[in-house]
Parts: sequence; structure tokens; C-alpha cells
Amino acid sequence: MAMKRIGVHVGTAGGCWTAVNRAVEAGANTFQIFSSSPRAWRAAAVKPADAKKMRELRAEFGVGPVAIHASYLINLCSQTEAVRVNSVAAFRGEVERALALGAEYLVLHPGSWKGLTREEGLRLAAESIERAIAGIGFAGKDFRILIENTAGAEFSLGGKLEQVAELVETLKPCAPVAVCLDTCHVHVAGYDIVSEDGYIETMKLVEATVGLDAVKVWHCNDAKAPFGSKLDRHEHIGEGTIGAAAFRRLLHDERFAHCAFIAETPVDAPGDEARNVGVLRTLAAG
Repeated sequence: MAMKRIGVHVGTAGGCWTAVNRAVEAGANTFQIFSSSPRAWRAAAVKPADAKKMRELRAEFGVGPVAIHASYLINLCSQTEAVRVNSVAAFRGEVERALALGAEYLVLHPGSWKGLTREEGLRLAAESIERAIAGIGFAGKDFRILIENTAGAEFSLGGKLEQVAELVETLKPCAPVAVCLDTCHVHVAGYDIVSEDGYIETMKLVEATVGLDAVKVWHCNDAKAPFGSKLDRHEHIGEGTIGAAAFRRLLHDERFAHCAFIAETPVDAPGDEARNVGVLRTLAAG
């Protein structure tokens, strides 16, 4: 995988394996999907034939890594026990489907600790993840659970890089875990990646907290909302408050040469996936 991995979140209508074709048609060599509806608790198991076809198509076109984004309903640090119980079961299903599909990464927003202290939220998130993966064998599998930073909204676990780092460190003894960083979330949470000096300082903080090598995926999203606004609103690459220059700087940063860069940009019209992948490729090339 010496070639830079640039991709986009794609749909799975018609079967999960169709995502490979959609990614290739968009000019991508990596992609992200939902393994089930992101707004439903229950999900069907992966069909072995679908998983086999996905593996074959990935091999044929040289596509990877594949990331799965966990359901938006999952809140592993909720103050409400019933929500946590449902979240643990749902997250276990996400892990099982990711492994069945041969995905390398499962991206997770840990949830909201509203009504609790930050420390209680971190503890509950770690305990819930540990319960969710109990008994699942990861030995010999190229798989990581990626804790994603969030947009910084109050009570949202992961709004600070230090929180991501602390959760990852807590989970290391029991889970294959690493990090996903989202450019929009970084920006609106108040970390400067737009100015050259700000980028340098923010990456020093990334190195000091989560660690550069731990970052496996960058979600490449421009932002509709202003810097520090804590509003998670994605925009097409180069058309938001982050701007193209910041993405060029990131894509040329050799410290992240090992990463996959995956857009989660809006689909306002047919071809938008390919357009955003194309912009990222152009920025990476020049």
C-alpha cells in the first residue's frame, strides 16, 4: 500500500460488496461504509457470500483499508443503564460484522457522558467496550477499533484530544485500539489546522496526546461552521472554513503517510463522491 490511500464513505444498497464498485467508480482506493442502518439498533448478520464477494473485489481492484463507521445510536458512556446495555449489544454486533467483512477498522464515537463526570464517562466507555468485545478473538487479525475525536460539544467524549488518548490508553490491555481524527471535528473543536503555525502546534499536541503512529484514518471533511463553533457540519473539500490549503498540508505530511484519508463530505448531487476524491487526489499530487 505504498500509494496514498484516498477514499470516501459510500453506500451499500444491493449488498455490502457493492461498496467496492462505488468506491472504484469514485476514483477511491479506500472507503468507509455503515455495516447496517446507522439509526437502528438491530442489524442482520453478514451473509458469507457477500463477505466473500467483497474480499474478491477488494483484491481485484487493490482497495483497502476498509473502515466501518459504527451506528450513531451507540452511547457507551450514557448515564442510562438501558442505553448502555443496548449500546454494548449493538457495538458487539458492529465488531462481529466488521470482522466478518474483513474490514481493517471500526470507527467509534464513544458517546455522551451528560449527567455524569468526565471521569465517570471515560470509565463507563472503557468498561462498555470491554464487555462488548468479551470472548471475541482478535489474534492474527488486521483489525483495530478506532476512537474518533468529536466536535467538542459539551459532554461529548472525545471532544478533547486528551480524552481520546486516555480512552485509548485505558483500552490497550483488552482491545485492539487506535485513533481516527476528523478534520472538521478538529477545526470546530478549536484546534487550528488552517494557519501554518497553528497546524504545527496542533500536530505537536496530536503527537503528545494520542501519538502520530496511532492515527490510522483521517476523515477529510471541510466545515460549514466557524472555527471553535463546536458545530459538526461537513462541507465539500476546499469550500468551507478550513479550505484547500490545510488539506494539502495534511496530505503532504509524511508523518501520516501510513494513514487512509477518507472523505465524509455531503452528497448533494450525483458525482459528489468522485468530485471530493478528485480534489483530495489533486491536492495530494501538487
